[in-house]
Amino acid sequence: MANSRLPLPTFCIFFLCLFLSIQARKHYHTKHRHNHHHKTYAISEPPSPSPTPQPTDPSNTNAYNSTSAPSPSPEAPSPSDDGNADNSTDAPSLSPSSEPPNPPNDYNSTHASSPSVDPKNPPKEGNGYNSTGAPSPSPSPSPAPADSPNDGNVLDVRKFGAVGDGITDETAAFKMAWDTACEKDLAVILVPYGFSFMIQSTIFTGPCQGSIVIQVDGTLMPPDGPESWPQKYSKRQWLVFYRINHLSLLGGGVIDGRGQKWWDLPCKPHKGINGTTLSGPCDSPVAIRFFMSSNLTVQGLRIKDSPQFHFRFDSCKNVRIESLHITAPALSPNTDGIHIENTNGVEIYNSVISNGDDCISIGSGCYDVDIRNMTCGPGHGISIGSLGNHNSRACVSNITVKDSVIKYSDNGVRIKTWQGGSGAVSGIIFNNIHMNNVRNPIIINQFYCLTKECTNQTSAVYVSDIQYTNIKGTYDIRSPPMHFACSDSVPCTNLTISEVELLPAKGDIVLDPFCWNAYGDLPTITIPPVSCLLEGFPRSLLDNQLDHC
Repeated sequence: MANSRLPLPTFCIFFLCLFLSIQARKHYHTKHRHNHHHKTYAISEPPSPSPTPQPTDPSNTNAYNSTSAPSPSPEAPSPSDDGNADNSTDAPSLSPSSEPPNPPNDYNSTHASSPSVDPKNPPKEGNGYNSTGAPSPSPSPSPAPADSPNDGNVLDVRKFGAVGDGITDETAAFKMAWDTACEKDLAVILVPYGFSFMIQSTIFTGPCQGSIVIQVDGTLMPPDGPESWPQKYSKRQWLVFYRINHLSLLGGGVIDGRGQKWWDLPCKPHKGINGTTLSGPCDSPVAIRFFMSSNLTVQGLRIKDSPQFHFRFDSCKNVRIESLHITAPALSPNTDGIHIENTNGVEIYNSVISNGDDCISIGSGCYDVDIRNMTCGPGHGISIGSLGNHNSRACVSNITVKDSVIKYSDNGVRIKTWQGGSGAVSGIIFNNIHMNNVRNPIIINQFYCLTKECTNQTSAVYVSDIQYTNIKGTYDIRSPPMHFACSDSVPCTNLTISEVELLPAKGDIVLDPFCWNAYGDLPTITIPPVSCLLEGFPRSLLDNQLDHC
C-alpha cells in the first residue's frame, strides 16, 4: 500500500492539470453560446414631424388654416342703395344644413387646396371647372384660428367673432374683417371650409390701400327669404363691392342664394295664371354685385339659387371670370348667371351655367368682352340686350363668343332691342358654338317686348357687323333655326353667316330661316340655306343720320 501512494508533488501536478482542463472546456462552451446568430426585432423611431411653415405671402393659400387676429378697425360708412340695381335678384332660402359643405376643390380634383393667387397679379389661366363632377377627398374642417407671428395678412373671419353655424348673423364680423383688410397692402379674408356664414345685405366699400383676396372655402348665405330680410336693408342687392381696385373672389366654397321663397312671391311671372303676374312687392336681391370697381377676378366658386342675377357688374373695367359653376332651376325667374352693364375689358372663361334666364347677358355700355369655353343650359342662352328700353341710347361693341356649348335652351346666341331706342351694336363675333336642342339657335329680335302693348316706332338701335361662323348642332322645331327680325326703319346690315349647319332635334323636316329687313353675306353654303337674307346695303340708310356710338 505504501508503494501505491503517489508522491505529493506528483499529486499536485495531476490536480492542477485536471483543474485547467475543466476551465478550458467551460470557456469553450461560453464562446460557442455567444457565437450563435440570434434573430432580433428593432423598433424604429418615428420621424419627428416637420414644422408647419408659416405663411409669409397671402398668395400662398396653403397657409390659410393658421391665422392671426389683427385688431378690428372702425366700420366704414356704406353708400346708399344705388338706382342702377333695378334688375336685382332674389336669393332662395334653405334651412341651415348640419352637414359641412362639399370640399373646396370641386372645380379642381387634383388637389385639395384652392388656387394660389397673388392679389396684385390675378391668375391668367385658371384651373378649369371639373365638369365630370368627380369628388375629391374631403378635408377636415378648418381648425380654430391660432395666433402666428407671420400670417398677419390672412384674416380668418372667426378671429373677428364669426361663428359659422349658418344661423348667427355674421355681418359685423365680416365688416370688421373687411375694414382691417382694407388698411393693408395685401390681405386675404378667409372664409374657412366646414362652416356656413349668414350675412345680411352689406356693402363692402373702397377704395382700399392695397389688393384684397376673399378666399371662400366654406358657405356664404343671406337671410332665408323676404320675411327674414330686415326692413332696413335693401331688397335689391345682397353683397355689394363698391369702388374697389384689385379684388379677387376665389375658392372652392359655395355661395347659396336661398332663392326659393323669393321666386314664390305672387308678383313672379310663373306664379300667375298663364304666366301673368299678381300685385305685391317684387324687389328681389342680386346675389353678388360689383359697382364702379376695377381689376377684378372671380374664380373657382360655386353659386346657386340666387333670387335674381347671380353676378352683376356695373361700371367696372378689367374683369376676369373663370371656372365658375352657377346653378338655379330652369323655371326660376330672372336668375341670369352673369350680367354686365357699362363694363369693359371682360374675360369670361371655362364655366358652367344652368339657370332660369340668360346664361350671360350683356347690357348697354359694354365693349371688349371675350367669352370662351362656356357650357350654358338649360336657360335662355347668351344675350346682348335687351337694349334701348324707354327710348334710351345703347352702345355695345367688340364682343366675342366662341368655343362654347349651348344646350336645352330657349335661345342660343341672341341680340334683342326695344323699338324706339338709339345707338348701335357692332363688331360681334359668334364662332365655333355647338347647339344641342336649342329653340332659337341664332336670333336677332328688334321688336323685343314683354307685353302685347308695345307700338311700332321709327327709331331703333342700329345692328351691324355681326359674324356667325361654325355654328352647328340641333334645334327645337318649335322655332326656325335662324331668326333675323330687324327694324322697319333701321335695317340690320353686314350680317355674315358662314359654316352654319343646324338640323332638327326631332324629325326630318328642316325649317326655313326667317328674315325681315336683314342685309348680309353668305360666304359658304349653310344648312338650312338662308335665301331670305338681302344683299348689299339698304338705300334707306345712305341718307339716314345714324348714331354709330
